[in-house]
Amino acid sequence: MKKTLLPSGWLKPRGYANGVAVRGTQVYIAGQIGWDEQARFVSHEFGAQATQALRNVVAILREAGGKPEHLVRMTWYVTDKRAYLAAAKEIGAAFRELIGDYDIAMSAVQVVALIEDEALVEIEATAVIPD
Repeated sequence: MKKTLLPSGWLKPRGYANGVAVRGTQVYIAGQIGWDEQARFVSHEFGAQATQALRNVVAILREAGGKPEHLVRMTWYVTDKRAYLAAAKEIGAAFRELIGDYDIAMSAVQVVALIEDEALVEIEATAVIPD
């Protein structure tokens, strides 16, 4: 069972959780970028790359026997904060479709570049599959 952590008196954050407590099998998912299973980029648009990166996270999680609701932490590395914000509606729709809820501790960080030159976003994730 996943329990979101919200200290008394704190405003509920929008689009993420401040913390999550859970017990079970831990799954660590390396940074996923916007390419498909053949390492081909699906697009050069931010929203499409973010959507594909989320699909990749879900595929790896399923390989471990997990489901999107088992995700407890995500870190998003973006090369352009403004592109990320401009694609917020598209990313939000993809997130709701692929992941479901926002009860995940999340951070987003703008970086100078990612290892793959065409990559605009990289998503790292942690999941805990309940015992």
